[in-house]
Amino acid sequence: MIETIRIGHLLRETALSPYRNLVTRPTGAAVRTRIEDALSRSDCLTALLDFSDIELLDFSCAEEIVAKLLLAQASHRPRFVVLRGLRDDQHDAIEQVLTHHRLAVAALIAGGEPMLLGWVLPDARAAFTCVCRLGRACAGDVAEALSWPESRASEALEALTLHRLVRPEGDLRYPLLVA
Repeated sequence: MIETIRIGHLLRETALSPYRNLVTRPTGAAVRTRIEDALSRSDCLTALLDFSDIELLDFSCAEEIVAKLLLAQASHRPRFVVLRGLRDDQHDAIEQVLTHHRLAVAALIAGGEPMLLGWVLPDARAAFTCVCRLGRACAGDVAEALSWPESRASEALEALTLHRLVRPEGDLRYPLLVA
């Protein structure tokens, strides 16, 4: 199951105005707290954060909302987190903040294509694209598709699993489904 959280809605409730800009660290922290509250009441394993109603996202809010949420998820009940509805400038802010913290998140771009934002090794990035293209894959599938030794594919899939960027089921890894 998926818990969809509309960031614009939370922002309007938090700021008590038709505010569409995520700026200032206190605003980001307040929105993140609302997200964490919603997730604490949910049994869903995947949180889909929908940014489609947001016009501006500054670096401090990217850090407060996305990076700190991912860091908190690692110590609490871990969930898969996927972002949707980001514009290019918002991708850039999140990418830089996550890279700084050595974190990564899956995001859906226009047309529903998945991509990674943040820090992962190039092999993990290639394996992520491969798993998304194949729909599911084990290390042997990735190795064959990318002409890699199976040990290299296995390491890349393990990195993706540790970052919670793919869903493991036995030896198979699945893309994070959000539909």
